[in-house]
Amino acid sequence: MMLFIPAAGVVLILAWIHPSYALYFHIGETEKKCFIEEIPDETMVIGKYRTQLWDKHSNSFLAATPGLGMHVEIKDPDTKIILSRQYGSDGRFTFTSHTPGEHQICLHSNSTKMALFSGGKLRVHLDIQVGEHTNNYPEIAAKDKLTELQLRVRQLLDQVEQIQKEQNYQRYREERFRMTSESTNQRVLWWSIAQTLILIVTGVWQMKHLKSFFEAKKLV
Repeated sequence: MMLFIPAAGVVLILAWIHPSYALYFHIGETEKKCFIEEIPDETMVIGKYRTQLWDKHSNSFLAATPGLGMHVEIKDPDTKIILSRQYGSDGRFTFTSHTPGEHQICLHSNSTKMALFSGGKLRVHLDIQVGEHTNNYPEIAAKDKLTELQLRVRQLLDQVEQIQKEQNYQRYREERFRMTSESTNQRVLWWSIAQTLILIVTGVWQMKHLKSFFEAKKLV
């Protein structure tokens, strides 16, 4: 069973910048859940997750065993698989978008160890970071020996770059919406013309049929 959850419905989107967000969800032993994330092109995405299994003895969720397997699959807007990999009970995945649009992030467990627990209930904590939120600025400052001011300038430049990507993506969406609207309007126009022609042909046929009927009855 597969369930799609739009990421926009569970996170708060601020201005033009994609923030990082965290959430958790429950899945069954054979269940697969997918999230839709709208991402500009050439944007890095980092996802981190950890799992917990339901323990009927303590009536709570406990940390999953290291042997539990989680499979992560990422598809781009053209449904092309850009990442498909097996991870453990805790994992971290990274990918870079090359096509702007809706990316599908799917997670599911293919481990039979869930069956050992009541109902095979699994809780997954997921944290996704997009764009400049993927940068570890303390690590960058230590590596490049940046002052606090230099680090702040670096953060602002990264934010400006991400805003430009978001604006380009919005223009891309507007262009696709305009093309779809024009195509729809054109189809509606041709359908209206076809309906008009059908009505005219039907009216002419009815007039000829009535004329033949009246002539046959010698009413005219």
